[in-house]
Amino acid sequence: MNTPADLLPRDRLGRPLHDLRVSVIETCNYRCPYCMPEGLTPEETALDRARRLDFDEIETAVRAFVRLGVSKLRLTGGEPLLRKGLPDLVARLAAIPGVEDLALTTNGSLLAGQARALREAGLHRLTVSLDSLDPAQFSALSGGRGKLGDVLAGIAAAEAAGFARLKINCVLQRGVNDGQALVLAERFRGTPHVLRFIEYMDVGTCNGWKREGVLPSAELRDRISARWPLLPVDATYRGEVATRYRYMDGQGEVGFVSSVSEPFCGDCHRARLSADGQLFTCLFAAQGQPLRAHIARGEDALAAHLAGLWRARGDRYSELRASAPDRKKIEMFFIGG
Repeated sequence: MNTPADLLPRDRLGRPLHDLRVSVIETCNYRCPYCMPEGLTPEETALDRARRLDFDEIETAVRAFVRLGVSKLRLTGGEPLLRKGLPDLVARLAAIPGVEDLALTTNGSLLAGQARALREAGLHRLTVSLDSLDPAQFSALSGGRGKLGDVLAGIAAAEAAGFARLKINCVLQRGVNDGQALVLAERFRGTPHVLRFIEYMDVGTCNGWKREGVLPSAELRDRISARWPLLPVDATYRGEVATRYRYMDGQGEVGFVSSVSEPFCGDCHRARLSADGQLFTCLFAAQGQPLRAHIARGEDALAAHLAGLWRARGDRYSELRASAPDRKKIEMFFIGG
């Protein structure tokens, strides 16, 4: 049953609910310093398998969210390709009426062996994280666990499977890997893929974030445009996270996600469902709202409960960052990016 548009819930700032990010697993095979740094996120943060939502629970939850206006769905982690049987879940979610866009974010290390199965299951889009094209630096940025060749093989496999237009996400840190900006831009210019540069954010509490490490998108954009002139592209929908530009010579597109330097809280319409069934209404939330008991009561009861939680939402952390520098926040690997 679809809810009439004028009855769909809006939060206290008038923001609708359109996007849902579902973390299918909280563990990862990388230890990226800006997300899950080695030694600072103990293995006991991983859930016992029985505490993770099963596929029936995830499907019930997604159906309830769709009734409240969600049309864009993204599967995240941790590293989602570590979740056993993931193509089966993709097939179930792709069949839900109202899911217009089903995407997945991955570090790409396991993608070569799963890209075709994901495509055949009904996955619409893929986003691959890639922070450097230098093999040694790439390894360091994955906590010594990743191999650049595996990710490049995953990208090639995705292309072969029919994912014609990938998003390539890169987190740049000043003085760390910002020298890769033009290298990455050159690698993906002239391809259908869209490279997106993401400002280094204060996600969680263990990544040692300092504002000095942030390379503002405006500075990066000017750096790239000085080499290959850029022209702005209109947003395709309200609340689009990335500010998009196209190369003046027609060689593709690049995007910038500027949560630190240009907060976009005012148009944020995303919710996050953690692997253990908690609702997080902000990437920088301190705690979630337990949903598992409500999921067990069925789609109707869950939808009613979610509507009330969304109407109470007032999150706008990025706009308030300067006034809450020491606020405790959930770790990003636990709820996805």
